[in-house]
Amino acid sequence: MRIAVVLLVAASGSVETISFTALDHVFAGVMTSNLALLGMAIGRAQATDVTAALLALAGFGVGAAAVARGTRGGTGVVTHWPARVMFSLAGEAIVLVAGAGVWAAAGGTPSGTVRDALQFGAAAAMGAQSAAMVAAQHAAAPTTYLTGTLATYIVKGVGAGHPDRWVPVRLAGLIAGAGAGMALLRAAPPWAGVLPGLLVVCAILTACVPLIRVRRGSVPPV
Repeated sequence: MRIAVVLLVAASGSVETISFTALDHVFAGVMTSNLALLGMAIGRAQATDVTAALLALAGFGVGAAAVARGTRGGTGVVTHWPARVMFSLAGEAIVLVAGAGVWAAAGGTPSGTVRDALQFGAAAAMGAQSAAMVAAQHAAAPTTYLTGTLATYIVKGVGAGHPDRWVPVRLAGLIAGAGAGMALLRAAPPWAGVLPGLLVVCAILTACVPLIRVRRGSVPPV
């Protein structure tokens, strides 16, 4: 499951690259930063920037709320992600793939309403991913906002002499996803939207392995 989490982190990094550099200069998954950006836009009286931040906040909220409703009542396990979580991630992948198609059709340079729709969709996908990881409980970890993860790693890991070796891997995954997204955005703009959806699909396939083992009885559910 840890590898699947790293793949989701990389996917969020690539989404953030597109969202911040090629859409409306707001983040798709880091809502605390968007709240700060919203405040700055209000202070500058920049209506366009206010709209962008509100779109991202609204999209994230819609995605998270939809997954929260769809995963309500599920029981967390430590060996695999529950089926409701997997379906939620599949829904996220569909949103990202659809967005990639719209992005490609716009030649990698969407404008106006199309750009706003892509921003909303990217934020909704990140909201869905965040909520899915919350629903997965002990079998998952944060994948869209890692400031708390880094702080916990420093205070309770490095500071206590028991660092989690997977935290640096997740942080490296975020950098790798953002870097790959930026390289693709520069080299082949119409294809940049493919990467996030591909990474989420790879994460889902990776997460299916322990689920298959549980159903076959080789790994007892917890």
